[in-house]
Amino acid sequence: MSSDEVSAADPRTGTVASILDGATGWEPLAGGLAHHVRRVRLADGRPAVVKRTPASSQIPPGMFALEAAGLRTLRDLGGVQTPEVYEVTEHHLVLAALAPRTDTDRYWEEAGRAIARLHSVQGSAFGWPEDGWLGLLPQHNQQTSDGHEFFATHRLLRYATEPKVQQVLDQTDLTRLERICERLPELLPPAPAVLTHGDLWRNNLIATDQGTPVLIDPAVHWNWAEADLSMIYSVDRPPEPFFAAYEEAAAPQPGWRDRMDLLNLREQLSVLAHFGSDLPDWIRDTKTVLRKYS
Repeated sequence: MSSDEVSAADPRTGTVASILDGATGWEPLAGGLAHHVRRVRLADGRPAVVKRTPASSQIPPGMFALEAAGLRTLRDLGGVQTPEVYEVTEHHLVLAALAPRTDTDRYWEEAGRAIARLHSVQGSAFGWPEDGWLGLLPQHNQQTSDGHEFFATHRLLRYATEPKVQQVLDQTDLTRLERICERLPELLPPAPAVLTHGDLWRNNLIATDQGTPVLIDPAVHWNWAEADLSMIYSVDRPPEPFFAAYEEAAAPQPGWRDRMDLLNLREQLSVLAHFGSDLPDWIRDTKTVLRKYS
């Protein structure tokens, strides 16, 4: 095991019993933007995936416990498949290892129907009973019955004060963002609060050995279905069978594709809040959306 991997003997956590005792392999996997991910073989022979934040980053308290709870919610309330959680601590999350996507039309059709099933679960308010995390930054989930207010305050303006956002967006940009938030009731039709994954991009869909879609890395909350859909539509878009199957199962409001770039502004701002000037293409695209809708 390399020095940056968590074990029961991690000096930061003390010596406690862990399912990772005796794990072998430690094969790096492509992960998200904030974490290291490795595939291991547990001492009892089961393949598993270990997710942890790099030692150079401060791990927000309770991050992995909230992720594990989100996976349970997606499975138990949302009716979609998620990996079994083997172990969760303050410093790592251990999940059952699954398979890569097949990227066939059949896979994406099943995935589209799975997301439609998730979005069929309606809530009484937007938000969630507790705040969560998106990447390494807090996701503010204060509940409200007004979807436009929720999206404006807790999904858009929430990022305006982040230091890296203020470094790359000037005052004109921020004024445009405020104007968009004021205009949201004109720009976006009212819709119910539904159960959303919250970080729905292509790489957060994997598969069982039989090829059934499985969701990982959630940031669960009640929101507009289109807000969830906007990320997978706008970032590394999957093939059309996904959206055709989703439309057939969910019957979204007419013109939903025309609203995707506006709704994906939340993801653009989140990425800038994490990486700022390191991503000039994201800065350019964010400014374009701000000009278009303000």
